[in-house]
Amino acid sequence: MSFNIALNFEDGVTRFISCNVGEKVLDAAYRQKVNLPMDCSDGVCGTCKCHCASGEYNLGDDFLEDALSEDEAQQRLVLTCQMVPDSDCVIDVPVPAAACKTGIGSFEGTVIRSEALTPSAIELVIALDKGVDFLPGQYVNIQIPGGTQVRAYSFSSLPGDTQASFLIRNVPGGMMSTWLGQHAKAGDVLTLTGPMGSFYLRPALRPILMLAGGTGLAPFLAMLRQLAKTPAEQPITLLYGVTKDTDLVMVEALNELAARLPNLTWLPVVTDEASTCPQKGYVTDHFSEELLNQGEVDVYLCGPPPMVDAVLRSFRERQITPANFHYEKFTPSQNATDNAAA
Repeated sequence: MSFNIALNFEDGVTRFISCNVGEKVLDAAYRQKVNLPMDCSDGVCGTCKCHCASGEYNLGDDFLEDALSEDEAQQRLVLTCQMVPDSDCVIDVPVPAAACKTGIGSFEGTVIRSEALTPSAIELVIALDKGVDFLPGQYVNIQIPGGTQVRAYSFSSLPGDTQASFLIRNVPGGMMSTWLGQHAKAGDVLTLTGPMGSFYLRPALRPILMLAGGTGLAPFLAMLRQLAKTPAEQPITLLYGVTKDTDLVMVEALNELAARLPNLTWLPVVTDEASTCPQKGYVTDHFSEELLNQGEVDVYLCGPPPMVDAVLRSFRERQITPANFHYEKFTPSQNATDNAAA
């Protein structure tokens, strides 16, 4: 038996390692050629201090308070030279991946299909030799065949699946959109790098409000599929905003997830005044006191920059500060350096 440990570096790179029962994280990382920061390795200096974002662990008591104070331990700061996981964990490492002599992983996938779901959205499904670990919500860079340029897309599939899916905005004249629409065929080989990103599902400790704009629905499909596997008791609401009725995609998949997650409510929101959707306007028009829960809510937002700015402005005007607010902006030409998440 072993535990899956996600190491999130400050430059957005995520590296997964396997940690045996009773093994310290620092030792497991070194065994897998990831040189986490360290000096003494005895719980004395504090050089290996990181933050455990989720998971259960034991620190023992063989370390000095100068290395890790009681207050720091209460905030889930850990010494990786002393930390022994009791479950899968996510650890934030406060240095770039390159400083730990590791980097972005690279792998190949084979196109199964590229399908235009609507005039504005394409679903790309690829086969992988083996499942890829990632945190639901994270993205990879996909290299455009025939060139060196890449575009960043969030997984909509589950971590570890041997089929990976992506929901891609169809940009007229866009390099990836053009390739997918005019050239892609089953059997084509794609190169992907990642996973990356700080936009990912955290433990569900309070009500969850998900806000998706257009193809920003993709990471939420991955999150909801994960939640369907390991259900949370907290209520989950997804507001899915699009411009026109015809822009709505993956409705059947969302209904199936709602059937598996009785605490999930999802609502389409359409800006077009001629829409037949009961919820018209913008997602911010449908914030209720119940949804915002006086700030005791974890908000996840993925959409174009104007949507992100509008949500931030709405929170300010309502004088609401969510307990946790994780967001990701995307643009049509997004790549790893364009990706903005918080």
